[in-house]
Amino acid sequence: MSSLDGRVAIVTGAARGIGRACALRLAGEGARLVIADVLDGTGVVQEITAEGGEALYVRTDVASEESVKEMVRAAMERFGRIDILVNNAGVFANLGKKRLTEISTQEWDQVLGTNLKGMFHTCKAVYPEMKKQGKGKIITITSSTFFEGVPHFLHYVSSKGGVIGFTRALAREAGDDNICVNAVAPGLTASEAVKGSAMYPEEYLKTAAAGRSLKRIEVPEDLTGTILFLASDDSDFITGQTIIVDGGKVFH
Repeated sequence: MSSLDGRVAIVTGAARGIGRACALRLAGEGARLVIADVLDGTGVVQEITAEGGEALYVRTDVASEESVKEMVRAAMERFGRIDILVNNAGVFANLGKKRLTEISTQEWDQVLGTNLKGMFHTCKAVYPEMKKQGKGKIITITSSTFFEGVPHFLHYVSSKGGVIGFTRALAREAGDDNICVNAVAPGLTASEAVKGSAMYPEEYLKTAAAGRSLKRIEVPEDLTGTILFLASDDSDFITGQTIIVDGGKVFH
C-alpha cells in the first residue's frame, strides 16, 4: 500500500517545473491529482494516467477567487474530497532585478496577487472541505530568498516572506480542525521556466551551486521528498514550520 492511497491532492502551478515534479511524485504514492494551472496541464495528466494513476486538469488562475472556486468545485465533483493542497503557483522566472524605485505598482500587485493572494484564495476555498473530513495537509512554497534578503527583488522576497507569515498564522487557526500547514523553501531551482529565462544562464546556476554545502544545481525533484513527507501521515504532528531545501546554503 502506498503512503497516499485514497487521498486527493491539488497542486497549483503543476503544468511544469516544481509543481509537475510534485504532482508526479504524489501520484506515484497513490494520490489522485488535480493539476491547477493557467498553463495547459493535460500533458501532466497524461503522464500520470500512463502510469495507472488518476488526474484532472482544471485551468486555474489563482489570482482570481472565482477561478479558484471553480477549480475546487470541479475537484469535489470528480473526486468527492480534498486531502492535500500544495500552493506552488507563483511568479518568478521572468521577473527582472530592479531597485525599489524601478518597480511599478502594477508589477508589485501582479507578484503579490499571484504569490500571496493566490495562496489565500486556494486555502480559503479548500479549508471547509478539509474541516468536514477532520484532517488536511496544506503545503506552501516559499523561497530561500526571504532568509537571504536578496536585493533588487523586493516584490518577490516580500511575497515569499508573506507566505511564511501566512503559514504560521494559519497553522495556529487550523490546528483545532486537525489541519497541518507547513512551508517548503527551495533555493534557486533549475525548472523549465528558470532554464528558459535569460536571467539565469547555466553559469549563473553553477555559481549558485558553488555557495551550497552540497555543490550542485538544484532540480525540481530535489523538493518532492520533503513535500511528500509533509503530505503524508508521517508529518501529522508537524505544523507551522518552514523547511529549507536548498542544498545547505541557508541555515535557520
